[in-house]
Amino acid sequence: MSEAVVESDTEPVPLKDASTVMLVRDGASGPEVFLQRRVKAMAFAAGMTVFPGGGVDASDAEARIAWAGPDPAWWGEKFRIDAARAQALVCAAVRETFEECGVLLAGPTADSVVSDTAVYGRARAQLERRELSLGRFLARENLVLRADLLRPWANWITPTVETRRYDTRFFVAVLPQGQRADGATSEAHQVLWSTPAAAIERWKAGTDVLLPPTWSQLVALGEFASTADILAATPEFEPIEPVLETVGDKPRLRFPGNDRYFADFPAGSRMRGSQRPE
Repeated sequence: MSEAVVESDTEPVPLKDASTVMLVRDGASGPEVFLQRRVKAMAFAAGMTVFPGGGVDASDAEARIAWAGPDPAWWGEKFRIDAARAQALVCAAVRETFEECGVLLAGPTADSVVSDTAVYGRARAQLERRELSLGRFLARENLVLRADLLRPWANWITPTVETRRYDTRFFVAVLPQGQRADGATSEAHQVLWSTPAAAIERWKAGTDVLLPPTWSQLVALGEFASTADILAATPEFEPIEPVLETVGDKPRLRFPGNDRYFADFPAGSRMRGSQRPE
């Protein structure tokens, strides 16, 4: 089967930094991950089943913030970027997780984490409306950001053919004891905890729609027997940018594992944007 890269005469849309958090917990059948089905009115990944996350906000780069765990320089080394940009990505990961599912990776001290986030409901809504920054919220409540509860996992870059493009760092974190992930966000109309295998089976059946990066992370998480094993893992952190090619006169993305992805793609379904199943 012949393959050729599909070229475009237009300049690619500039990239925007984004953070995505795979929130996991131990379940009866192994690790489970928190998933959201995005509302269809969203400008990006509308109707898709995704992990919590979103673009970095300018306020995420605030320098004065109580911080526990690996410092921004450590994260910058992992991400191969400068410390200030790395700090913004970590802050965005914590902020987006709180906004989208009510889970807060912060605590009153460097070795504790809040057990009930309901008392911060008003602040959560203000964060989502961008009326309040994460730094100001943490300072007001005397909370310490727990960067040590996050692990770097993967880096995916939106293909150049897309009209919205993100340089996304994937993180993994275990649901803190006492906290509950919910669906109280304007960006999702359905949420669930699922084993990675069950999520992939729903995709194969056509129940959910998974973009290649989401599918890829679910496949990776499915290899682990516990959340402790997930946190102990040291995955490769090479940036992955799918490339649109022509395969048998039809467009298709090339990325690690793409043959398996397209082989399992649900029959009769049509993919949108950069998924390109045809």
